[in-house]
Amino acid sequence: MQKLLNLFSPYYKYLVTALLLVIPLFPKFPAFRVAGTYVAIRLEDFLILGTVLIFLAPCLSDIKQIKKNNVARSIILFVFIGLISLIAGIYLTETVTLKIGLLHWFRRIEYLSLFFVGFMFVKKYADSNFFSYLIKLLLVVNLIVFLYGIGQRYLNLPVIITQNEEYSKGVALRWTPGAHINSTFAGHYDLASYLVLVMPVFVAAFFYYKDKMSKIILGTSIAIGFWLFSVAVSRISIAAFLIATTISLFLLKKYKEIFVVALLSILVFGFSSDLRVRYGRIIEVVRQKISLVQVAYAQEGGNVNEDRSTSIRLNVEWPRAVRAFQKNPLLGTGYSSTTLATDNEYLRALGETGVLGLLSFGLIFFSMYFSLNKFTFDNSFDTVFIASFIGSTVGILVTAIFIDIFEASKFATIYWLFTGFAIGNVTKNIT
Repeated sequence: MQKLLNLFSPYYKYLVTALLLVIPLFPKFPAFRVAGTYVAIRLEDFLILGTVLIFLAPCLSDIKQIKKNNVARSIILFVFIGLISLIAGIYLTETVTLKIGLLHWFRRIEYLSLFFVGFMFVKKYADSNFFSYLIKLLLVVNLIVFLYGIGQRYLNLPVIITQNEEYSKGVALRWTPGAHINSTFAGHYDLASYLVLVMPVFVAAFFYYKDKMSKIILGTSIAIGFWLFSVAVSRISIAAFLIATTISLFLLKKYKEIFVVALLSILVFGFSSDLRVRYGRIIEVVRQKISLVQVAYAQEGGNVNEDRSTSIRLNVEWPRAVRAFQKNPLLGTGYSSTTLATDNEYLRALGETGVLGLLSFGLIFFSMYFSLNKFTFDNSFDTVFIASFIGSTVGILVTAIFIDIFEASKFATIYWLFTGFAIGNVTKNIT
């Protein structure tokens, strides 16, 4: 086994680098489709599979350490309960088919498998400069995402999204005035959620580095991120970013900087007419509904403007998940039973995997909290990454109230890889 590890060990860093570059940057063109489904096999799927297979050797050689890790055990438990729920959905409630259900289950295994890649890489093979190297990669990715977004808006570059069956075939669209920018991602929510994950790293690093050139580079990347947030026009993700950044800077004891970033964010996002319209629409809907309630007993009231995304969630998607939960409260009705979207990660988990599935999903994050709570914050760049990751995770959990964010492949794979980095680093430093 040791000879096998030595054979592949020089390539682990290149494999991790490839994941960090290819997953966010390569548009979701299908390599080939799975007949009778929306599912398509893509380039990153082969890369992830190959990477996981190569990392099986170090994982198996250190299986005792993995079994001791609470986050790893929680993930394994979540996958197992998902399988039990799927079996119940196929044979008990008869709400899913074997083929589609298994595809959804395997997709979740694919995303979560990168936790073990990140965990083993940082724990055993990464050098002391890895997190500094990581931010350089993220800066490159951010720049390319920005340039492609500019190209979509002004140079007619193709837009690839996967929001319905026809688009998921890899249909190349073009940006039209008023539409969201998604750059290399499969949708504007995916892009915005990815920014919630990486932007706190840039902000925290900006206040960490002292040299002028680093501040210029990071400041430019932060400005790029603000523009991407503005054109993605995801209201909840911007709020999540502010939460994530506040927590990150608080952990780093950068208290004054919290107000600087908050004020700058409000000013920058305030100049986005699209964001002003979308936030204003919510305020107007709430105001009209309050007025309608006040006069409901006196008269019928008038027509109330609806925010389309909010209306779909409240009237269609969330009630559908609740009905699925009611059919089998313990195990739900199986993966894929709530269709393509619920726009609430927790209700989706409750509907598809029941109370046991939701609790096991939550257990992953509780385990992460207790593991990360052992980390000693100092002046190293490891601290910058860990603090940023903690803040981003809170922001993502807020985002998950309104988006099925852990089902979005580009985001989910990178997030679980980052989780592996963080937990691997903590484990490495305390063992």
